[in-house]
Amino acid sequence: MPTFVYMTRCDGCGHCVDICPSDIMHIDPVYRRAVNIEPNFCWECYSCVKACPQHAIDVRGYADFAPLGHSVRVLREEEKGTISWKLKFRDGREKEFVSPIRTTPWGSIKSPSDYEVPSIEALNDQELAHEPEALNIAALPGPPPPMKNKKRKKKS
Repeated sequence: MPTFVYMTRCDGCGHCVDICPSDIMHIDPVYRRAVNIEPNFCWECYSCVKACPQHAIDVRGYADFAPLGHSVRVLREEEKGTISWKLKFRDGREKEFVSPIRTTPWGSIKSPSDYEVPSIEALNDQELAHEPEALNIAALPGPPPPMKNKKRKKKS
């Protein structure tokens, strides 16, 4: 479900532009409002929807999720810590899905600048930054031992 912007609600704050991982949310230079410049490349992560303080970004539903004539509204409620999706069908029925905005408390994730600068050995290592401790394990499993080459005896 690619995103789109209601320009009448958007105030051009740029939160969606800053958070979009596929760099398709831009501020229109004429109207100073957000716009999804390439909906086909939307990753459907909905980071922009969750970040928008004006509730100006909505999604287009796919036919298997929301049939023809539907509307999908997204509501971000920071005070409750939830994001809800309201689906309204043509016949007037409504369905609502509520999810937490985050799974960790606000401010609980350390910034990259809060970590020590990695050593040269760590930069040359195959592990990702903080990988074993982030996974709550002592060490990553190593590669399997190399197979010994067994020479076949020739049959005579």
